[in-house]
Amino acid sequence: MLITLPITELVPGMYVDSVTKQHEGVNGIKIKTSGLVREKSIIKRLATEGVLELLIDFTKGDVAIPAKYKPTSKSPEKNKNLASTKLSDQTKAKPAKDKSKLVNTPASITLEQEFAAASEGYERHSKKLKSLYGDITAGMAVNVKVLDEIAGEIVSSVFRNTNAMTILTRVKDKHNYNWRHMINCAIFTAVFAKYLGYKQGVVQQLAMGALLHDLGQAKIPQGILSKPSKLTEFEMSAVKKHVSQGLILAKEEEGVTPLMLDMIVNHHERLDGSGYPRGVSEQKLSRAARIMAIIDVYDAMTADKLYKEGDEPINALRYLLASNKLFDAELVQRFIKCLGVHPVGSIVKLTNERLAIVLEGNTQNPIKPKVKLFYNAKHNHHVTPKDIDLSTDNQELKILASVKPMDYQINLSRLLKDHLLV
Repeated sequence: MLITLPITELVPGMYVDSVTKQHEGVNGIKIKTSGLVREKSIIKRLATEGVLELLIDFTKGDVAIPAKYKPTSKSPEKNKNLASTKLSDQTKAKPAKDKSKLVNTPASITLEQEFAAASEGYERHSKKLKSLYGDITAGMAVNVKVLDEIAGEIVSSVFRNTNAMTILTRVKDKHNYNWRHMINCAIFTAVFAKYLGYKQGVVQQLAMGALLHDLGQAKIPQGILSKPSKLTEFEMSAVKKHVSQGLILAKEEEGVTPLMLDMIVNHHERLDGSGYPRGVSEQKLSRAARIMAIIDVYDAMTADKLYKEGDEPINALRYLLASNKLFDAELVQRFIKCLGVHPVGSIVKLTNERLAIVLEGNTQNPIKPKVKLFYNAKHNHHVTPKDIDLSTDNQELKILASVKPMDYQINLSRLLKDHLLV
């Protein structure tokens, strides 16, 4: 269980997940390490450096949860949300005046009810981010207010229905990769953070961090980013500078919190120290940075680019699972359970030679989601749509494999609109 404690209550044996509040008088940006507190001298040093509050993971430490922080409610949903209590206190000053969106959880609605709004929102966000990206390339400052509004709308949609926005990440557009990557990462981050039990205010910050994490790429020569062949050592060095460029763009902006800066700085770091820009290892990587690293790689692998067609989600998930020296294995496993082996929006082939679109994942059994059957793959024609829950006891159908929509001349965007717009 994750609980935020003041520095005065930190004792040896506790496991620090991340620093959630620092004294404003401390110079520079402190991206704090995570790990087990073994000695009182470590606590003294943290206090000297201006640390005020820390997020403690009691599942990894040797100290029991203090009595006053133990859950008293019988509601499992309320207890689950204790995982992120007070993490949103990192915010220096949020641009949005109306903070109600950070604490009020929208009522859940059906996929069909949310899909129309999500589709319109996704395209609107893409246009705004394309404009913002261009402004930054031209030398203008980051418009944090726009990003805050986009993150807020994405998070609200995810809390109303987890699947509507997630399905839209499967629609490919190689000509708009940079800003669609920003949106997709924000969506996946919001979905995963909600799955992990974070409160909506914290999810908002994590989604903002995801929108910001690659913004420094707007300062990198775009010809290098779109180069189809292997980058030279000089070109790779230039690409790596997007991390420091992103930090420069974001660190002085009002409303950008230490949590977001952590995600910018560390999303290319790896547990074994092989990442960049600093080559730090797992002891210095927070949970937020580990989440961002997983999602950044997943979306980059599955998205279409000008020079490369995206891989299927199952292959990206296999890569993450096999790379346990690079990525947090526990978080990867939970990410797979969250998305499913075949994420929503994927087209799958069933044992009855029919194609179906995945509409809802199954966290208990990720290989048996809810699907909508729509196509006869044997005779190549559309059939009457039928919703099927593959997890029911009397259901003999199974998924054979994921398929690419274009292999059957299927326009995924049109398919989604035909079957999900009400």
